[in-house]
Amino acid sequence: MSREGVSEPRPRPASIRDVARLAGVSHQTVSRVLNGHASIRDVTKSRVLAAMDELQFRPSRAARMLSTQRSETIGVLAAAVGSHYGPASSVSAVEDAARSRGYYATVAHLASVAPGAITAAIEELLSQNVEGIVIVAPRTTVLSRLAALSMNVPIVAAQGEQSDAGGIPVVSVNQATGVRLVLDYLLGQGHRRILHVAGPPDWNDAQSRLRAYQTGLRAAGLPASPPLFGDWTADSGYEIGRALVSDTGPGDLPFTAVFSSNDQMALGLVHAFREAGLDVPRDVSIVGFDDIPESAHFWPPLTTVRQEFSQVGERCVSMLIDAIDRSDDPTRRPQAVVDAAPMVEPKLIVRDSVAPA
Repeated sequence: MSREGVSEPRPRPASIRDVARLAGVSHQTVSRVLNGHASIRDVTKSRVLAAMDELQFRPSRAARMLSTQRSETIGVLAAAVGSHYGPASSVSAVEDAARSRGYYATVAHLASVAPGAITAAIEELLSQNVEGIVIVAPRTTVLSRLAALSMNVPIVAAQGEQSDAGGIPVVSVNQATGVRLVLDYLLGQGHRRILHVAGPPDWNDAQSRLRAYQTGLRAAGLPASPPLFGDWTADSGYEIGRALVSDTGPGDLPFTAVFSSNDQMALGLVHAFREAGLDVPRDVSIVGFDDIPESAHFWPPLTTVRQEFSQVGERCVSMLIDAIDRSDDPTRRPQAVVDAAPMVEPKLIVRDSVAPA
């Protein structure tokens, strides 16, 4: 800062011509190096790269778009991310995977799931010349609306079930396997009265876990209790837990274990049960879903299902880029075709919130 208190102007960023002068080549040669042209000799390429490093040169995305006619950008349509661990983790995983493949990810957030908001968000992404779109909006209303829109770029959904996606390819964690791991573990500990606290009814994953819970208990010859619906928050789990124990003592509970559809609601349940004088897991066992980073530090540490969101992001991006590459080759299939992907398998993380019945 100068003596008058005015900031000095920052140095002008290095241009492609600055790099060319320092490397002793033409600016066309620098452009060929940036675009990976096969005709550039290794010694020339090394000299240009050294000059870029010395000048801290950062190529302009706009310039690359003009020279390659490619945006190298993937769009992400995100709904209800905020404090929801699964969608937020999926968006982050897609951004990381895109970056590792040399693509930029631009995110459009849905303020609501109204049809107009969904259409506006898609138009915002398409106006940025995205080459493909990942949908991180695991709600039936969003996917059904998107399936009705006409888009000339590849599209894939992160999370959800293929049957609910209206033909949109889905990369998903195997929810049925995750629930089966939970029930097998609880049944193995002798639990026969297992309650389910479900997520919101319009969320795909919440419905998948609910169906798997009902199917699993029927297969074991046990009744499935009517689900109690929360909104994914710890507050909703707490209120459900308070209602469950309001008029009962430790020996009068009609259940011995609770399977919560996510970890935050499980945290609220633990709070409510402890506040009522119940011991977790001696009086009642609890299992969550997601394995959020804090779940290892609940008291007791929470047994839960880990979803590998990084694999979901990598597979979404890989599918899109493969479809994008097909669109550049007229001998291959059209760009709107995206192959199906195998499901990502979850893991049961056993901690201290479950005890034998």
